Amino acid sequence: MTTVGLCEDDDEFRGVVRSALEGEGFAVTATATGAEAVRRFAAEPPDLLVLDIGLPDADGRDVLTALRARDVDAPVLFLTARDALPDRLSGYRAGADDYLIKPVALAELLVRVQALLRRVQPPAADAQMILDARAHAIVHGGARVPLTPTEYRLLARLEADRGTVVPRAALVMAGWPDGSAVHDNTLDAYLVRIRSKLRTAGAPVSLSTVRGVGHLLE
Repeated sequence: MTTVGLCEDDDEFRGVVRSALEGEGFAVTATATGAEAVRRFAAEPPDLLVLDIGLPDADGRDVLTALRARDVDAPVLFLTARDALPDRLSGYRAGADDYLIKPVALAELLVRVQALLRRVQPPAADAQMILDARAHAIVHGGARVPLTPTEYRLLARLEADRGTVVPRAALVMAGWPDGSAVHDNTLDAYLVRIRSKLRTAGAPVSLSTVRGVGHLLE
């Protein structure tokens, strides 16, 4: 059973999130403080972490740093009421894989959790492509093809919505989260490089363009 480590200090909200996750079949270990999260999740690393940033005894970003130092490499979804760009950037720099602003829609939280787990779950019997979140690489069969940070963010965004057209604006936001000005040909150049690396890895997916709309991984 897939395990989720949850750290949220609000008792009511923690219970709601825990129930929602358990309703999807996850085994949830819930904590209310940063100290408890570090102690329990370092002892029994979960498959995925959902961490509140505004904890009573610590900043969730510091909790993540402490867990990474203890070799906990699970993907991380941060929850926070802070929606300013510097706060979001600091969360990503601390090692977050995704970020949700409170108030959180439970349906969206569950979709984000499933998307993060798809990126890191081990290959199935048919050796489908996966993304190695720690190494920033495409993994398929015996191949491991490294990605730059920007390539990884773009491909992870496409993989999260595989089979659905992702608008170009959404890809720009994913690839350049600091709000940098990005020309159309810059995004196109990165997509060409990603296609090449997918072919190098022999990944059983294709990256196509839906003209005037966006791009599709399938």
